[in-house]
Amino acid sequence: MQVQVHESNLQLGVSGNGSFGALVDARGRVVWGCLPAFDGDPAFCALLSPREHEGGDFGIELEDFARSEQAYVPNTAVLRTVLHDSQGGALEILDFAPRWRQNGRFYRPVSIIRRITPLSGSPRIRVRARPLADWGARVPEHTWGSNHMRWLLPGFTLRLSTDVPVRFVRDGLPFVLSHRLHLVLGPDEPLARSIEGYVEEALTRTRDYWREWVRYLSIPLEWQEAVIRSAITLKLCQYEDSGAIIAAMTTSIPEAPGSSRNWDYRYCWLRDAAFVVRALNRLGATRSMEEFLRYIFNIATHDGTLQPLYGIGFEEKLEEHEVGSLAGYRGMGPVRRGNLAWIQKQHDVYGSVVLASTQLFFDQRLVDPGDAHAFARLEPLGERAFALHDVPDAGLWEFRGRAEVHTYTAAMCWAACDRLAKIASRLGLDGRAAYWRDRADTIHAATLEQAWRPDANHFSASFQSDYLDASLLLLADIGFVAADDPRYVATVEAIGRELRHGDGVFRYVAPDDFGTPETSFTICTFWYIDALAAIGRMDEARELFERVLARRNHLGLLSEDMAFEDGEGWGNFPQTYSHVGLIIAAMRLSRSWQEAS
Repeated sequence: MQVQVHESNLQLGVSGNGSFGALVDARGRVVWGCLPAFDGDPAFCALLSPREHEGGDFGIELEDFARSEQAYVPNTAVLRTVLHDSQGGALEILDFAPRWRQNGRFYRPVSIIRRITPLSGSPRIRVRARPLADWGARVPEHTWGSNHMRWLLPGFTLRLSTDVPVRFVRDGLPFVLSHRLHLVLGPDEPLARSIEGYVEEALTRTRDYWREWVRYLSIPLEWQEAVIRSAITLKLCQYEDSGAIIAAMTTSIPEAPGSSRNWDYRYCWLRDAAFVVRALNRLGATRSMEEFLRYIFNIATHDGTLQPLYGIGFEEKLEEHEVGSLAGYRGMGPVRRGNLAWIQKQHDVYGSVVLASTQLFFDQRLVDPGDAHAFARLEPLGERAFALHDVPDAGLWEFRGRAEVHTYTAAMCWAACDRLAKIASRLGLDGRAAYWRDRADTIHAATLEQAWRPDANHFSASFQSDYLDASLLLLADIGFVAADDPRYVATVEAIGRELRHGDGVFRYVAPDDFGTPETSFTICTFWYIDALAAIGRMDEARELFERVLARRNHLGLLSEDMAFEDGEGWGNFPQTYSHVGLIIAAMRLSRSWQEAS
């Protein structure tokens, strides 16, 4: 049976708890969710259009649907959707994944809880629970009992416990919603108590957990809602079993319509994760740093060699395949599973990891601050950075068809050595401090000489080229040059002329392996905003920041890319990079708390 491709969009909310994540559309339908973890089989795959089977979703369908409204319960990851019919009927859906501290650890089962409450009239609904298996290729074997249904998924048995009559769910029968109902989807474990009592307790404890977590964030005075939502979203993208931080929850949302730039982002890019750690550190949420460093020390080799990305369970090989059973987002395939970037050489990764680790040695709030032993484990990364700072690589944009000595890579190799020198000084290791300072100075001098283009009056993306690349905007942020260095100011201005288009910024405009880029890369826009503020163009930066914020989706979430003309989101979702950029820019631009008092 050929199934019609639905018109998907990225007006989606995120539900999760550090074990897995799910995406919910504006009508309250779960349309994406991999089980039992971020990298698992997408039992809920409707977002990517299953070719042969209906379903891949978990929805509450309202008959005679007229409109919906959706918002997060403030300062939480609890999503509230209200559906209205054309007869005055309305209902509320609360979606959340349980998370709270219990018995000295976090209770965070692979579970989606849905509470459905009638608000007005006589809403008539269907409960649709239709997981698929093997990337949408088949309907899984399923069984049912008096108060539950079970689906045998690859490596995971999914159980729905509910006080909705099971036949109504099993057969998709419509019924009038006359009282509050509850749905608990999760592992195949019987619920040994009242479902209503469990859901209410779980809702209260989960809501309280998130409010307490947010309470201790060091947020800026302005744009608090945007920063809080971004921080929660970043937190939801960390897989706490290992400490890995995924780049996004989805695969194969194209970077631009029909571009075939469709990639699987459900893995841990060390660069992206390091950006997340640094952003959360600035907000005072340091636990993610400690968990990420645990992940790093699990994958680190004895000689300090690192791949650009790994699986969330420390997997090294992430073979890339096309999945024929899914037509893709809006039918725009291919759908890819795995990511060939694991075989690439991206030498900036060494600087990324050392930068993400540095606060460990300076933050006195930490229970287990960095010591000489932890420093010794980082030193091999510095040795690799020094050895590779002038060796061609694929760069942070992961070019598949060419290698150059990228300026950003060289600057990040400098950052690795520079921060090791500072850490050594902090620990009183004067000999090691001098050693790493000498190496940092060597890279710094060579990079300035090779990357500066006096005729063009800007830094170049690589030692071998003359084109611009938005990563040059980060040279001041990492301390490679001062923000008032005329060379940096000139580079920011050149990027504004050549890479900015309207309210967005390209990564680069030079053609790559897939042609010329078509959409703005959202974090690059935030980098540009941050750089404008750094060079003194604060009013312009604030105005642009406000306009970009207005292009977030209705829940304040961002994907990887934005269309220049209408601001529509493209690329994988939610994109950690984009939310990092928002946080960093907001912290730079906000008025101080003293100005409010």
